[in-house]
This record gives sequence, structure tokens and C-alpha cells, in this order.
Amino acid sequence: MRNNHNSASGIALSIAKGWKPNMYLSNVAMAFFQEPSFYVAPDIFPICPVQQSTGQYYIFNKAELSKDQVGRKPEFGKVAPAVFSHDEDTYNCVVDQVIVGVDNIAALNYQRSGAPATIDPRRAKARLCAEQQKLHLDVIFADQFFKPTVWNNVKTGKASSPGTNEFLQWGDANADIIGQFDDYKRDILLSGRRLPNRLTLGYDAYVGMKNHPQFLERVTGSGSTPNPALVNEQVIATVLGIETVKVLYSTYNAANLGQAADMRFTFNTKDALLTYAPANPSVEEPSAGYIFTWDMLGNGAWMATDTFEGEGGTHSEFVEGLMSTDMRKTCDDLAIYLKDCVA
Repeated sequence: MRNNHNSASGIALSIAKGWKPNMYLSNVAMAFFQEPSFYVAPDIFPICPVQQSTGQYYIFNKAELSKDQVGRKPEFGKVAPAVFSHDEDTYNCVVDQVIVGVDNIAALNYQRSGAPATIDPRRAKARLCAEQQKLHLDVIFADQFFKPTVWNNVKTGKASSPGTNEFLQWGDANADIIGQFDDYKRDILLSGRRLPNRLTLGYDAYVGMKNHPQFLERVTGSGSTPNPALVNEQVIATVLGIETVKVLYSTYNAANLGQAADMRFTFNTKDALLTYAPANPSVEEPSAGYIFTWDMLGNGAWMATDTFEGEGGTHSEFVEGLMSTDMRKTCDDLAIYLKDCVA
């Protein structure tokens, strides 16, 4: 009769062969996967699926669209045709890949011990691939969008006496943050014909804003001992009149593999980005930026995970992660970058 590895006799036999019963029986795993909501790239600019890896997109002429070209019809005549033109730009989605291996022989220990699914090698490494791709997406986003050299309209925080295109840093109680954002919203509305709807805050910029008297005063007295009033992203969004406020909590290890981890924030912690972007991509809607994505396997998925067997005799298999994207700034008029919001 075949031996059941999880029966009393099966476990006893395994112990006799050298298996340690406390090896994988814990239902706790110290896996430092990042909180999923900390990944931010797709929450700031829309995902725009494309049919080809490289192509063009249209940019309609703002000056012509916003010009009143309606004229009085002359008797027995007609007005001149309205001017309506467009420009073009190009995207190029490239394919990035990550691969991790699974030792099928070593994996038997996990299967036979009845270990929690959390530490099953195949499941854990599939999740690792997904985690790597999300991190990579944020790293690209930080490089393509979250730095002052990317945008034409940049405002810089100063400790005192701010001048043109400068503002008083938010650590100063005298800073008029609400008035500042009223001005910025007005600027974007005039230049881009949309009110900004997304504010992205580096961690330190968020702390400086939420601890500022202008926000604290609006929640003072509204809490209780068991439910204290706190300034959070939702409060900031409501006070500033901005649809979405996103704090950049994403982190990464800057050290080389094999060295002690050097944990850092993926995004500049002192900066912020105010933008307009639609909920979904549309040829009739402008956006400060887009994330173009291409389904490189032809199955509709721009971020895919797959498995394949290793070479004969290796008793291994591999988990593969693939993604194909191109992040593009598509409208400078719909963004203001805020540098050094706090000291």
C-alpha cells in the first residue's frame, strides 16, 4: 500500500530518513512584499493599450480648438471654413523581462510537509515576478515623470522670500498652501482647459502638508478620544478641491545584490506633481501623461506571467514575468511640478 506522507506513519518514516518536522510547518512567512496600494504608476496616468509596439498618436492644436471661429453668415454667402489641425508624436513600447527558477526536487519538501501556500516555491516566485514588474513600473515612472527636468512648469520651494515661480516651503506656518493651489489650478485651467484632478506627493512633502496649520485647523474639534480627527489624503483632497491625492510610499533597495540592503523611496520625497489626467484614455480627452502598453504575447495582457521547463536533467522550471510599456509626457500645459516643498 502506498505510504501517505502526511499520515502518522508517513511522517515517522520521513523523520527516520532525516526530515525535520518543524522545518516548514509554520503558517508565518517573513515575506517583504510591498503593500499593493503603495505602487502608484497606473493610478496617476492612465493605461493606454495599443495594437502595435510602435506607433503615432495625434495632438490637436489647442489654439485652434479654443478660438471662437463662428462668424455671422453673410446673405447669399458663407463663412470661411474653421481651421482645425493636429500634430503627431510617437510611442515605442519595449519589452522587459524577469525570470526566477524553481528547484523541483527541493520543492518536494514543501509539498510533502503540508506547508502553507504562502511559502510554496511556485506560488512565491510567481508573486515575486509580479512584484518585480510593479516595482519596475514605479522606477520607470519616477524617472520619466517625477523630476523637475521633465516638465516645463516648475515651482520651487524656498525657506523665505519666494520670488517668481517660487513658494514658501510648507514647513513654515505662514505658507498659504490653499491659496497656492488655487493659483496653480487657475494656471492649469487657463493653459490646459482642464482643472487638475490629481496631486502626487512625496512622503516628506505629504508630512509637511498634513501637519500645516491650514489643514490641522480644519479637523480640530471634530474628533474624539477613540476616533481622533486626523489629516489624511482624503482631507487634503477635500480642502484643496482636488479629486485624488496620492502619497508616494513605494520603496526599493538601491544596493547591489549581496550587499546590505540600502532601502530608499522610489520617488523624491520632497517634491510633488499636480496634473490632470482622465480616468480612461480617450482621443477626445487630453492628459498630462499616458502609459502606453502593448500585449507582446498577443493575448491582451501587457503584464504577463508564464512558466517553462528547464533543461533536461536539471529538474527545474522557471517563472517568467514580461511587460511592455512606454511612458510619455503628452501635455505640459496640464502639469505643474513642485520642487523642494519642504526643507
